[in-house]
Amino acid sequence: MSEKIFSIESYSPLDLFGVGDRNLNVVKELLPKLKIIARGEHIKVIGDIPDIEAFESLFSLMLIHYDHFGKISENDIKQLAEPGAADITTKSSPDVLVHGRNGQVIKARSANQIKIVESIEKNDMVFAIGPAGTGKTYTAVALAVRALKNREVKRIILTRPAVEAGENLGFLPGDLKDKLDPYMQPLYDALRDMLPPQKLLTYIEDGTIEIAPLAFMRGRTLNNVFAILDEAQNATSNQLKMFLTRMGRSAKFFITGDVTQIDLPKHQNSGLLHAAKILSNVPGIDIIQLNETDVMRHQLVSQIIKAYDRD
Repeated sequence: MSEKIFSIESYSPLDLFGVGDRNLNVVKELLPKLKIIARGEHIKVIGDIPDIEAFESLFSLMLIHYDHFGKISENDIKQLAEPGAADITTKSSPDVLVHGRNGQVIKARSANQIKIVESIEKNDMVFAIGPAGTGKTYTAVALAVRALKNREVKRIILTRPAVEAGENLGFLPGDLKDKLDPYMQPLYDALRDMLPPQKLLTYIEDGTIEIAPLAFMRGRTLNNVFAILDEAQNATSNQLKMFLTRMGRSAKFFITGDVTQIDLPKHQNSGLLHAAKILSNVPGIDIIQLNETDVMRHQLVSQIIKAYDRD
């Protein structure tokens, strides 16, 4: 008799084992010769070595399936136990960008969002410029998570200029991170839709996902990353040039912005407008303009954008 302990620190036991350990009970039925004990973040397996190896193989497929689809059911486990299951573990519809929490399907939903997805596959740097609610940030984060899950990149870097939109950064309580986190909230919100809480926390703690203000990018070379600069309309020309020139080997850069919502001081010009103008004909860089037809929020948002455009 042998025993082996498996760790699930990056996963929620409830999500993985199911309500009332339903999923775990299926595993026990499939491997009846094993004694399987789940406690907290660890699973102890006791039995003969061939049976323990069979559990390890099945458990590995379960984690891969859960990472890809955001959920796992009793039927999924039974299918994974069948011969050849490793070949179909992560197959999904080609228009699905990523499976979010609880299996939520996240895909491009408008014509220009589809253009963005097609463009990032052909180009290493993509600009998505358009009004609020057109899914720029959300699509960018979904593409980044997909690239990470598919092991096309090793890390995700999400950054924003820490520009005050009518508020005063200094009055906020706490240390520097506490002051900056509210500015990064849309990025956290998108990530929470796409990754389980414990997995997201693990990625942030080990640096697989980094969320930082634009100023923290200076002097770095970003290799094997999917980097997103959000709210780029609030970066000056020098700041945007600094970010774009951080690009290293095997990197994808995605820049989003809304030129109708520039919060820079009046004496400073937006670097996004300048960059879109001078980089439009550079091979490997694509600039996609979104409009009110791409708005995915409440139907009134499109009408609000049109009203402001008319004014």
